[in-house]
Formats: sequence, structure tokens, C-alpha cells
Amino acid sequence: MRSFRNTGRIKVFFKDPNKKGFFKMLNEVLTLWKLKKEFPFYYFKYVYRKHVSNYKDYLSTKEVVKIGLSKKLHNPIYHKVIEDKLEFALQHQIGTFRTPKLVSYNKGINFYYNDSIQEISNKNDLIDFFNKVFTDTNLEELFFRPPSDYGGKGCFKLTKKNLKSEIDEIADDLLSGTYVHNEVVKQHEALNKIHPNSVNTIRLLSFITKTGDIEIIGSFIRFGVGTSVVDNASSGGIFVGVNIEDGTLKKKGHYFIEYGGAEIFKHPESGFVFEGFIIPYYEEAKSEVKKAVKAIPDRFIGWDVAITPSGPTIIESNAGPHLPGSDIAHGGFLKDKIWRDLLKELDED
Repeated sequence: MRSFRNTGRIKVFFKDPNKKGFFKMLNEVLTLWKLKKEFPFYYFKYVYRKHVSNYKDYLSTKEVVKIGLSKKLHNPIYHKVIEDKLEFALQHQIGTFRTPKLVSYNKGINFYYNDSIQEISNKNDLIDFFNKVFTDTNLEELFFRPPSDYGGKGCFKLTKKNLKSEIDEIADDLLSGTYVHNEVVKQHEALNKIHPNSVNTIRLLSFITKTGDIEIIGSFIRFGVGTSVVDNASSGGIFVGVNIEDGTLKKKGHYFIEYGGAEIFKHPESGFVFEGFIIPYYEEAKSEVKKAVKAIPDRFIGWDVAITPSGPTIIESNAGPHLPGSDIAHGGFLKDKIWRDLLKELDED
């Protein structure tokens, strides 16, 4: 998979008509090599494009790794609850911030529901189990996520209406894996107008400064494409930068380079223009994240937030959020003093 992606990235780079001139790219690569003290492979994912004049403002691969592994930013005590979606759901059903309701979960053939454990090993028992869950809860659908996979991989829905046929398709995966079974989040109508088939989540990066202040230092929103139930850009979706101050979308949306690297100005299916759209409840989303940081006070976390008709709800947390995507959406993190200070702190003894 990795070699396939790298081959795809190389093809996109060579075919891209928006490349800077050869000598300009060579000069910038050599400058970055000297400045960052590493060969800037990351340059060829996005920074090589003509309109990127502030090429020094983008995080290098070493800087991304440094942030991810820093003991100054990350406390091992919080790692499991941040990274494990099941642990996150179990610990924060009744807490100081909003999360989707955990209905049930399974670890292989052991299914947990209403403080009881049931062993299930075949499709018929699965159908009986979820029929009971749907009847008890009066829900019409459930959303399933593996606890540790990234990029929306392994996620699916079960519906009361089509339960038997859907169980036929996913029974083997379900019975051999571990899954969190959540109530499906109902998305705000304003976001449904852009893309209704997935919950389009906002990624917010929180940072606790040296003085103890909680700051939001990065923000973008992801939109799904087609019939996919996930919005992740790493699964082929689109990401669009969000202006942190007022919650408006920036002008351009992006695909990752392994999905063609295109820059677009409206959703390819709905035709909805991104620039200037105001995300509902954006200030409340930032406040909700700051509440969550107080409950899980790791110094650097990526939060995925959905916007419902009644306000924000936190879907999950990430100790290692995809910083290159956030960096592109932001237009280069290192143009901001708070990011430069963050890296300076990590370089201190």
C-alpha cells in the first residue's frame, strides 16, 4: 500500500502543471535542506506549487515527528484514553463534555450491552442481539468503529430496516474484531447541504502553553465524497481550512496527493462553495474542546468534532493528528508565533 501511494504521489507531482520552475524548486529544496537539516521530501507533497511563496512556513517531517514523540507535550498516562476509541467512549459517557452515546460494544465474540456480556458466534445470534438493541433503545441505526484504526478505516453502519442483509456482509469482520457501537450522530442541516452522506467533522488542535493557557492552534473541516459514511481525507475525502477566529471556511479545499492532490473551491457533488461558509456552533465547538482538555490535560491533542442541530459533540481525540494536512489547510503553521514558540520549547533542554 505504501509503495502504491508513493508511486501515485510521484505521478501527481510530475503531471502537475502548477509546479514552480525547476531552478526555483531546486533553490527552495536546497534552502530547506540546510534550514531543516533533512532532505525535504514533504516539499513534494504540496509546497512545490506555484502559489506557495511562504515555503519555509511548513512543518518538516522531523518537526512533525518531534511534536508527536515529545515527552514535554504528551503524558503516557493519557495516551490510552486519547488513542483508544473504546476507552475514550467508556470513560467519557458521563463527563464534562459531549460525546456520542455508547450503546454497546464487542471484543470478538463477547458483546457488552446494559451491564451484561453475551457470547455470540453466528449471524442469527447477531441479528437477535441487534434486534433487541434496536427495540430497547428505539434507535433506527448504529455506527461501528474499531478502537484503534485511523482514517475512518473499518467503520460501517447497521440499520434496523436492513439488519439481516447488512449482518450478512459484515458478520465475519464484526465477530473477529473489536468495535465501538455508537448512536449515529445527526448532523446539522447546514452541513448536510454540503454533503449529507457522512458526518463532516471539524479537526481542532489544542495546545496547552507553558503558562497553562489552552489555545486552539489549528482547524479544518473534512467532507466525505460519494456514499462513504466517513469524511476522512486519508480515505479520499476533502479537507478545507477553517479560520479559527470566526469559524468561516477558507477558499480552497484539498485532496491528499495520493488521491490526486487537486485543489477545489466547491464540493464536487453538491456544488456548495466553501469560501465564507460559517460553521454553526463553531465558538461552542472550541469551548467544548477546551472543556475536554481540562478532563484530559495532554498538552497537544487533535479533536474531531461533529456539529449536531443542538450543538457540538466530540467524536474522538488523537494524540498524533495528521499534522501535514492541518499544515496545508492552515497555509503554513510556522507563520504563527505560537507554533514557532512550540518548536523552540521542544528544542530546549
